[in-house]
Amino acid sequence: MSHSKPIIAPPFTAATAAAKVQAAEDAWNTRDPDRVALAYTEDSEWRNRATFLKGREQIRAFLADKWSRELDYVLRKQLWAFTDNRIAVRFEYEWHDEAGQWFRSHGNEMWEFDAAGLMRQRFASVNDEPIDEADRRFK
Repeated sequence: MSHSKPIIAPPFTAATAAAKVQAAEDAWNTRDPDRVALAYTEDSEWRNRATFLKGREQIRAFLADKWSRELDYVLRKQLWAFTDNRIAVRFEYEWHDEAGQWFRSHGNEMWEFDAAGLMRQRFASVNDEPIDEADRRFK
């Protein structure tokens, strides 16, 4: 599978860091674990909540499972800070479970990239808030 756009590689500027965050938001909103996993190094390390992952295949499997449970997932990311090869992001996403209960998930991510622009580390802290469907922000 190929990328439709060139990968944005470090060192980051304000403009390229913002573009990197937008590209990640766009990719995650496809809910395509195969496409999203390509943004990570083969040996990428993740912490997502209390789940620790290593490698692109574990990431792909995690995302497939996530999006099979978090239905109608819609994500928004915001650049918080950046350095040469690191980006900090704030995010919110909304989804519902099989019973129809909606949630808004809030969190922060810290990303580190290799020289080619692939993410080699991702550390995410996430909290879920049950919401009424009428209170959704992202439709």
